[in-house]
Amino acid sequence: MLTPLNPLRTIAELKELRALTSTHAGAQRVAWTEPWAQARAWMRNKLAALPVEVKVDEAGNQWATLHGASPRALLIGGHIDSVPNGGWLDGSLNLVAGLEVLRAIAARGTPPVTIRLVDWADEEGRFGYSLLGSSAASGTLRPEHIMGLRDRNGIALPAALAAYGVDVENMGQAGGELIDAAAYVELHIEQGPVLETQGLPLAAVTGSCGVERHKVLWHGQAAHSGSTPMDQRRDALAGAAKLTLALREIAREVGDRAVCTSGSVVCSPGIATSVAENVVQLVDQRHHDSVKLAQLLNRAMRASWQFASEEHLNVTWEHIYKIAPITFHPQLVELAEAAVIDTCGTYYRMTSGPLHDATEMARAGIPTVMLFVQSLRGISHHHAEDTREEHLELAVRALANLTDRVIGWLGT
Repeated sequence: MLTPLNPLRTIAELKELRALTSTHAGAQRVAWTEPWAQARAWMRNKLAALPVEVKVDEAGNQWATLHGASPRALLIGGHIDSVPNGGWLDGSLNLVAGLEVLRAIAARGTPPVTIRLVDWADEEGRFGYSLLGSSAASGTLRPEHIMGLRDRNGIALPAALAAYGVDVENMGQAGGELIDAAAYVELHIEQGPVLETQGLPLAAVTGSCGVERHKVLWHGQAAHSGSTPMDQRRDALAGAAKLTLALREIAREVGDRAVCTSGSVVCSPGIATSVAENVVQLVDQRHHDSVKLAQLLNRAMRASWQFASEEHLNVTWEHIYKIAPITFHPQLVELAEAAVIDTCGTYYRMTSGPLHDATEMARAGIPTVMLFVQSLRGISHHHAEDTREEHLELAVRALANLTDRVIGWLGT
């Protein structure tokens, strides 16, 4: 027999999933791998007890549909994939809490609108392209932009997806799943320290920052590290190192919560006895204001040209990913705020620095909102990621409260 909302069951199931798909180093649910497929099978097993229809679309997104009196659909979204050695809550909380809300709605009988729980494929961007499945559904993904991508082990994206029945050329057909979508809600851990600093468990999310992500290619000259004088070197790593430090100052100077990150620097030939001839550097820049986001990029590019001149290098920038700042639906933000107040008696609004699939749903024109729950020490994408269990319980209750409010809003 179906039972009412039980947040403690969500916590227990999250631990169950962690035990199934994690090692001592953290979650291993990297998209298009066996642990990820195992996690999805685990979710399908849970869904089997509900009167839902389960399917996988052309982009690899997994849908569970509870049909309502109206085909208009409220989507509850998340992702079960993780980064390598990731945390136990990033993405999975969205889905497992959504599963519990789906149970509670199903227990009441046929809902007034259709409810769909979606597990977006490869939210984390195994191949450097974040929000892969949701961007395919939203229509922003272009196959030609991802055909040549490889992961850090050199595996080509098209081959990895084909192993799970996904043809890159046909991924855009997943957009058909959004035809009746009337609203989208998503719960996520904050992944930052703001709520803990404020002493608050939950927040309504007003939107997400824009992102500029580039590959910076530095080219110098390999030379013996023992025989080449310091003033005669063309050290590609020197340019990348200078840019890495400059990015921090650029973010501080642009301000208003600007962030810039050099997340990877790979040298070639990569040996102790040679000056680095080539360096591939990954740069990620984020801001909630599009003008300031452009300033971050322009200043970083100018700085790289200056450092290339100083170090006698060549430098080029290759675009990887860009998304404009997104503002969520104002009425749904108000409903999210009311749900937070109902749940814990306080309220807080904030913008998301990380990208989420909710961003793509907003880009698709679907009224969208998110809830955040506090992250301890602001740690995420790491096995130390954690949230207090009492806050996880509040998060499930807030998601259920918000879902009921959105169902009512859709009926007005």
